[in-house]
Amino acid sequence: MFRPDGAAVMLDFGLSRHDQLPDLMQAEFRLPFGTAPYTAPEQLLGVRQDPRSDLFALGVLLYFFSTGERPFGESETMAGMRRRLWRDPYPPRRLRPDYPPWLQEIVLRCLETEPAWRYPTASQVAFDLSHPSLVKLTARSERVKRDPWTTVLRRRFNTDLKRPRTRSALAVQLAAAPIIAVAVDIAEEATALDEALRATAARILATLPDARLACLNVLRQGRITLDTTLDAEGHNKHLDRLVALKHWAEPLKLEEQRLTVHVLEAIDPVAAILDFVRANRVDHLLVGARQSSLRRTLLGSVSAKLAAEAPCSVTVVRPPREEASGDPRG
Repeated sequence: MFRPDGAAVMLDFGLSRHDQLPDLMQAEFRLPFGTAPYTAPEQLLGVRQDPRSDLFALGVLLYFFSTGERPFGESETMAGMRRRLWRDPYPPRRLRPDYPPWLQEIVLRCLETEPAWRYPTASQVAFDLSHPSLVKLTARSERVKRDPWTTVLRRRFNTDLKRPRTRSALAVQLAAAPIIAVAVDIAEEATALDEALRATAARILATLPDARLACLNVLRQGRITLDTTLDAEGHNKHLDRLVALKHWAEPLKLEEQRLTVHVLEAIDPVAAILDFVRANRVDHLLVGARQSSLRRTLLGSVSAKLAAEAPCSVTVVRPPREEASGDPRG
């Protein structure tokens, strides 16, 4: 529902369950319950503690709002509902040839039969919806037909899928799939700091296989002068920085769907990074810190301001001591 000021409000939590308390509804009923078109496959098997079931329901909503039809119809029979354990919906592009590939990629990923194939968190769904041009397209985005019957039969007799799975605590599951942002200075003289920043990002990502990384760089704009999109050599500054960010992240060897690069054009770098962090629900921000100087002492460094104002965890990284001690830049 929407309030007069436009704020969206969630209603009707009658079938929800607490992450820590006993599930009394599950103990009382022996059959699945809920609104049939939005019931996730694992819920039909009695699994009610996986938050990715909500992402399945979100996928149904997105499918319905963008095509006018529900992916699995309106069937309320148990037989009709159980078919979604092994049968995928018609791809939206079959219903609408002009359907955006990036949106089909998101919707079909939410509607995957196996929870592990869906997005790990709602924040990552929101991230992709906010950056459609950065969505990594796979075979999902091009489908116009349902999966072949060989795939359907394999799912039909896949005992692993039909076995209810226990999940860890909700807080643990969400913590395993954070959105991490790293503010990168791609100037050539920042090599030592960049290496330290990349090493820190690699250590964090190695322990969080479902995390995604957003590499940020701020293209500072003048307050009064007219800014040009080209540098002195005639190269597009925005495009060059996107390429440089991808090159910076290449040693991390992340899958495409776990990495995005962003060049933020702004007068104030701190404000630009903070706006990105808030708008994209970033969980952890990595930022490099240069050596102290009189100017930074008087005006405050970017890293100090971000650490003080960011609404998430912030890790400030410095270059190795031996590199920093010999840095003549001050």
